[in-house]
Amino acid sequence: MNRSVVAAVLFALAITGCGGGSKIVDLTPVPNSEILKRAPNWFTDVPQDPNYLFAAATATSSDMQLAINKAQTEGRNQLAQQMEVKFNGLQKRFQEEVGVGDGSEYLDQFTLAYKSVVSTVLHGSRISKQDLQQERQIWRSYVLMEMPIGEANQQLMAKIKANQNLYTRFRATEAFDELDDEIDRFEQWKKNQGN
Repeated sequence: MNRSVVAAVLFALAITGCGGGSKIVDLTPVPNSEILKRAPNWFTDVPQDPNYLFAAATATSSDMQLAINKAQTEGRNQLAQQMEVKFNGLQKRFQEEVGVGDGSEYLDQFTLAYKSVVSTVLHGSRISKQDLQQERQIWRSYVLMEMPIGEANQQLMAKIKANQNLYTRFRATEAFDELDDEIDRFEQWKKNQGN
C-alpha cells in the first residue's frame, strides 16, 4: 500500500509540475486611465471629412497580428454600419404592486435587447492610421479605417440604376401583358358581335 501512496503522490506532483508553469492571461482587460491616456488622439477624436467615412477601433490579443486583424474587422463593421444597417430592438417593461397599504411591494422589471445586421460591400476601405501598444503579455491595436465616399456613392448609384432598369423592364412587360389582354378582350367582343 505504501507504494500506491507514493506513486499517487508522485503522480500528483508530476501533474502539478506540468501545469504549474502556464499562466492564464486576460485577453480583454478593462482599459484603465493610463491606457486611455496612451490612446492616439485620432481614436478618441475621429476625423471628419466630406470625402471619406472614418471608423476608429481597438482590439487586444496575445498575438500582435491577430490584434491588428481584430481591430480592422471591428473598424470595417463600423464603416458598414455607417452605410447600411438593419436594426431591431425590443423593449419590455413589467410593473406590479402586490399587497395592501404599508405592506405592499412594488416590482418593476425592464428588459432591453437590440440586434443589428450589417451586409454591404466596402469598396476601398483601408487602414488610414495604426498604433500598436504592448500591455503586459498582450498587444493592443488601434486602427483608423477609412473609405472614400465617392466609391460608395458610385456603388449606391449603380444599385439604384440596376433597380430602375429592372423596374422599367418589369413595367414594360406588365404594359405589354395588359395590351395583349385588351387585344384578346377586343377579339372576343368582335366574335360575340358576329363580326
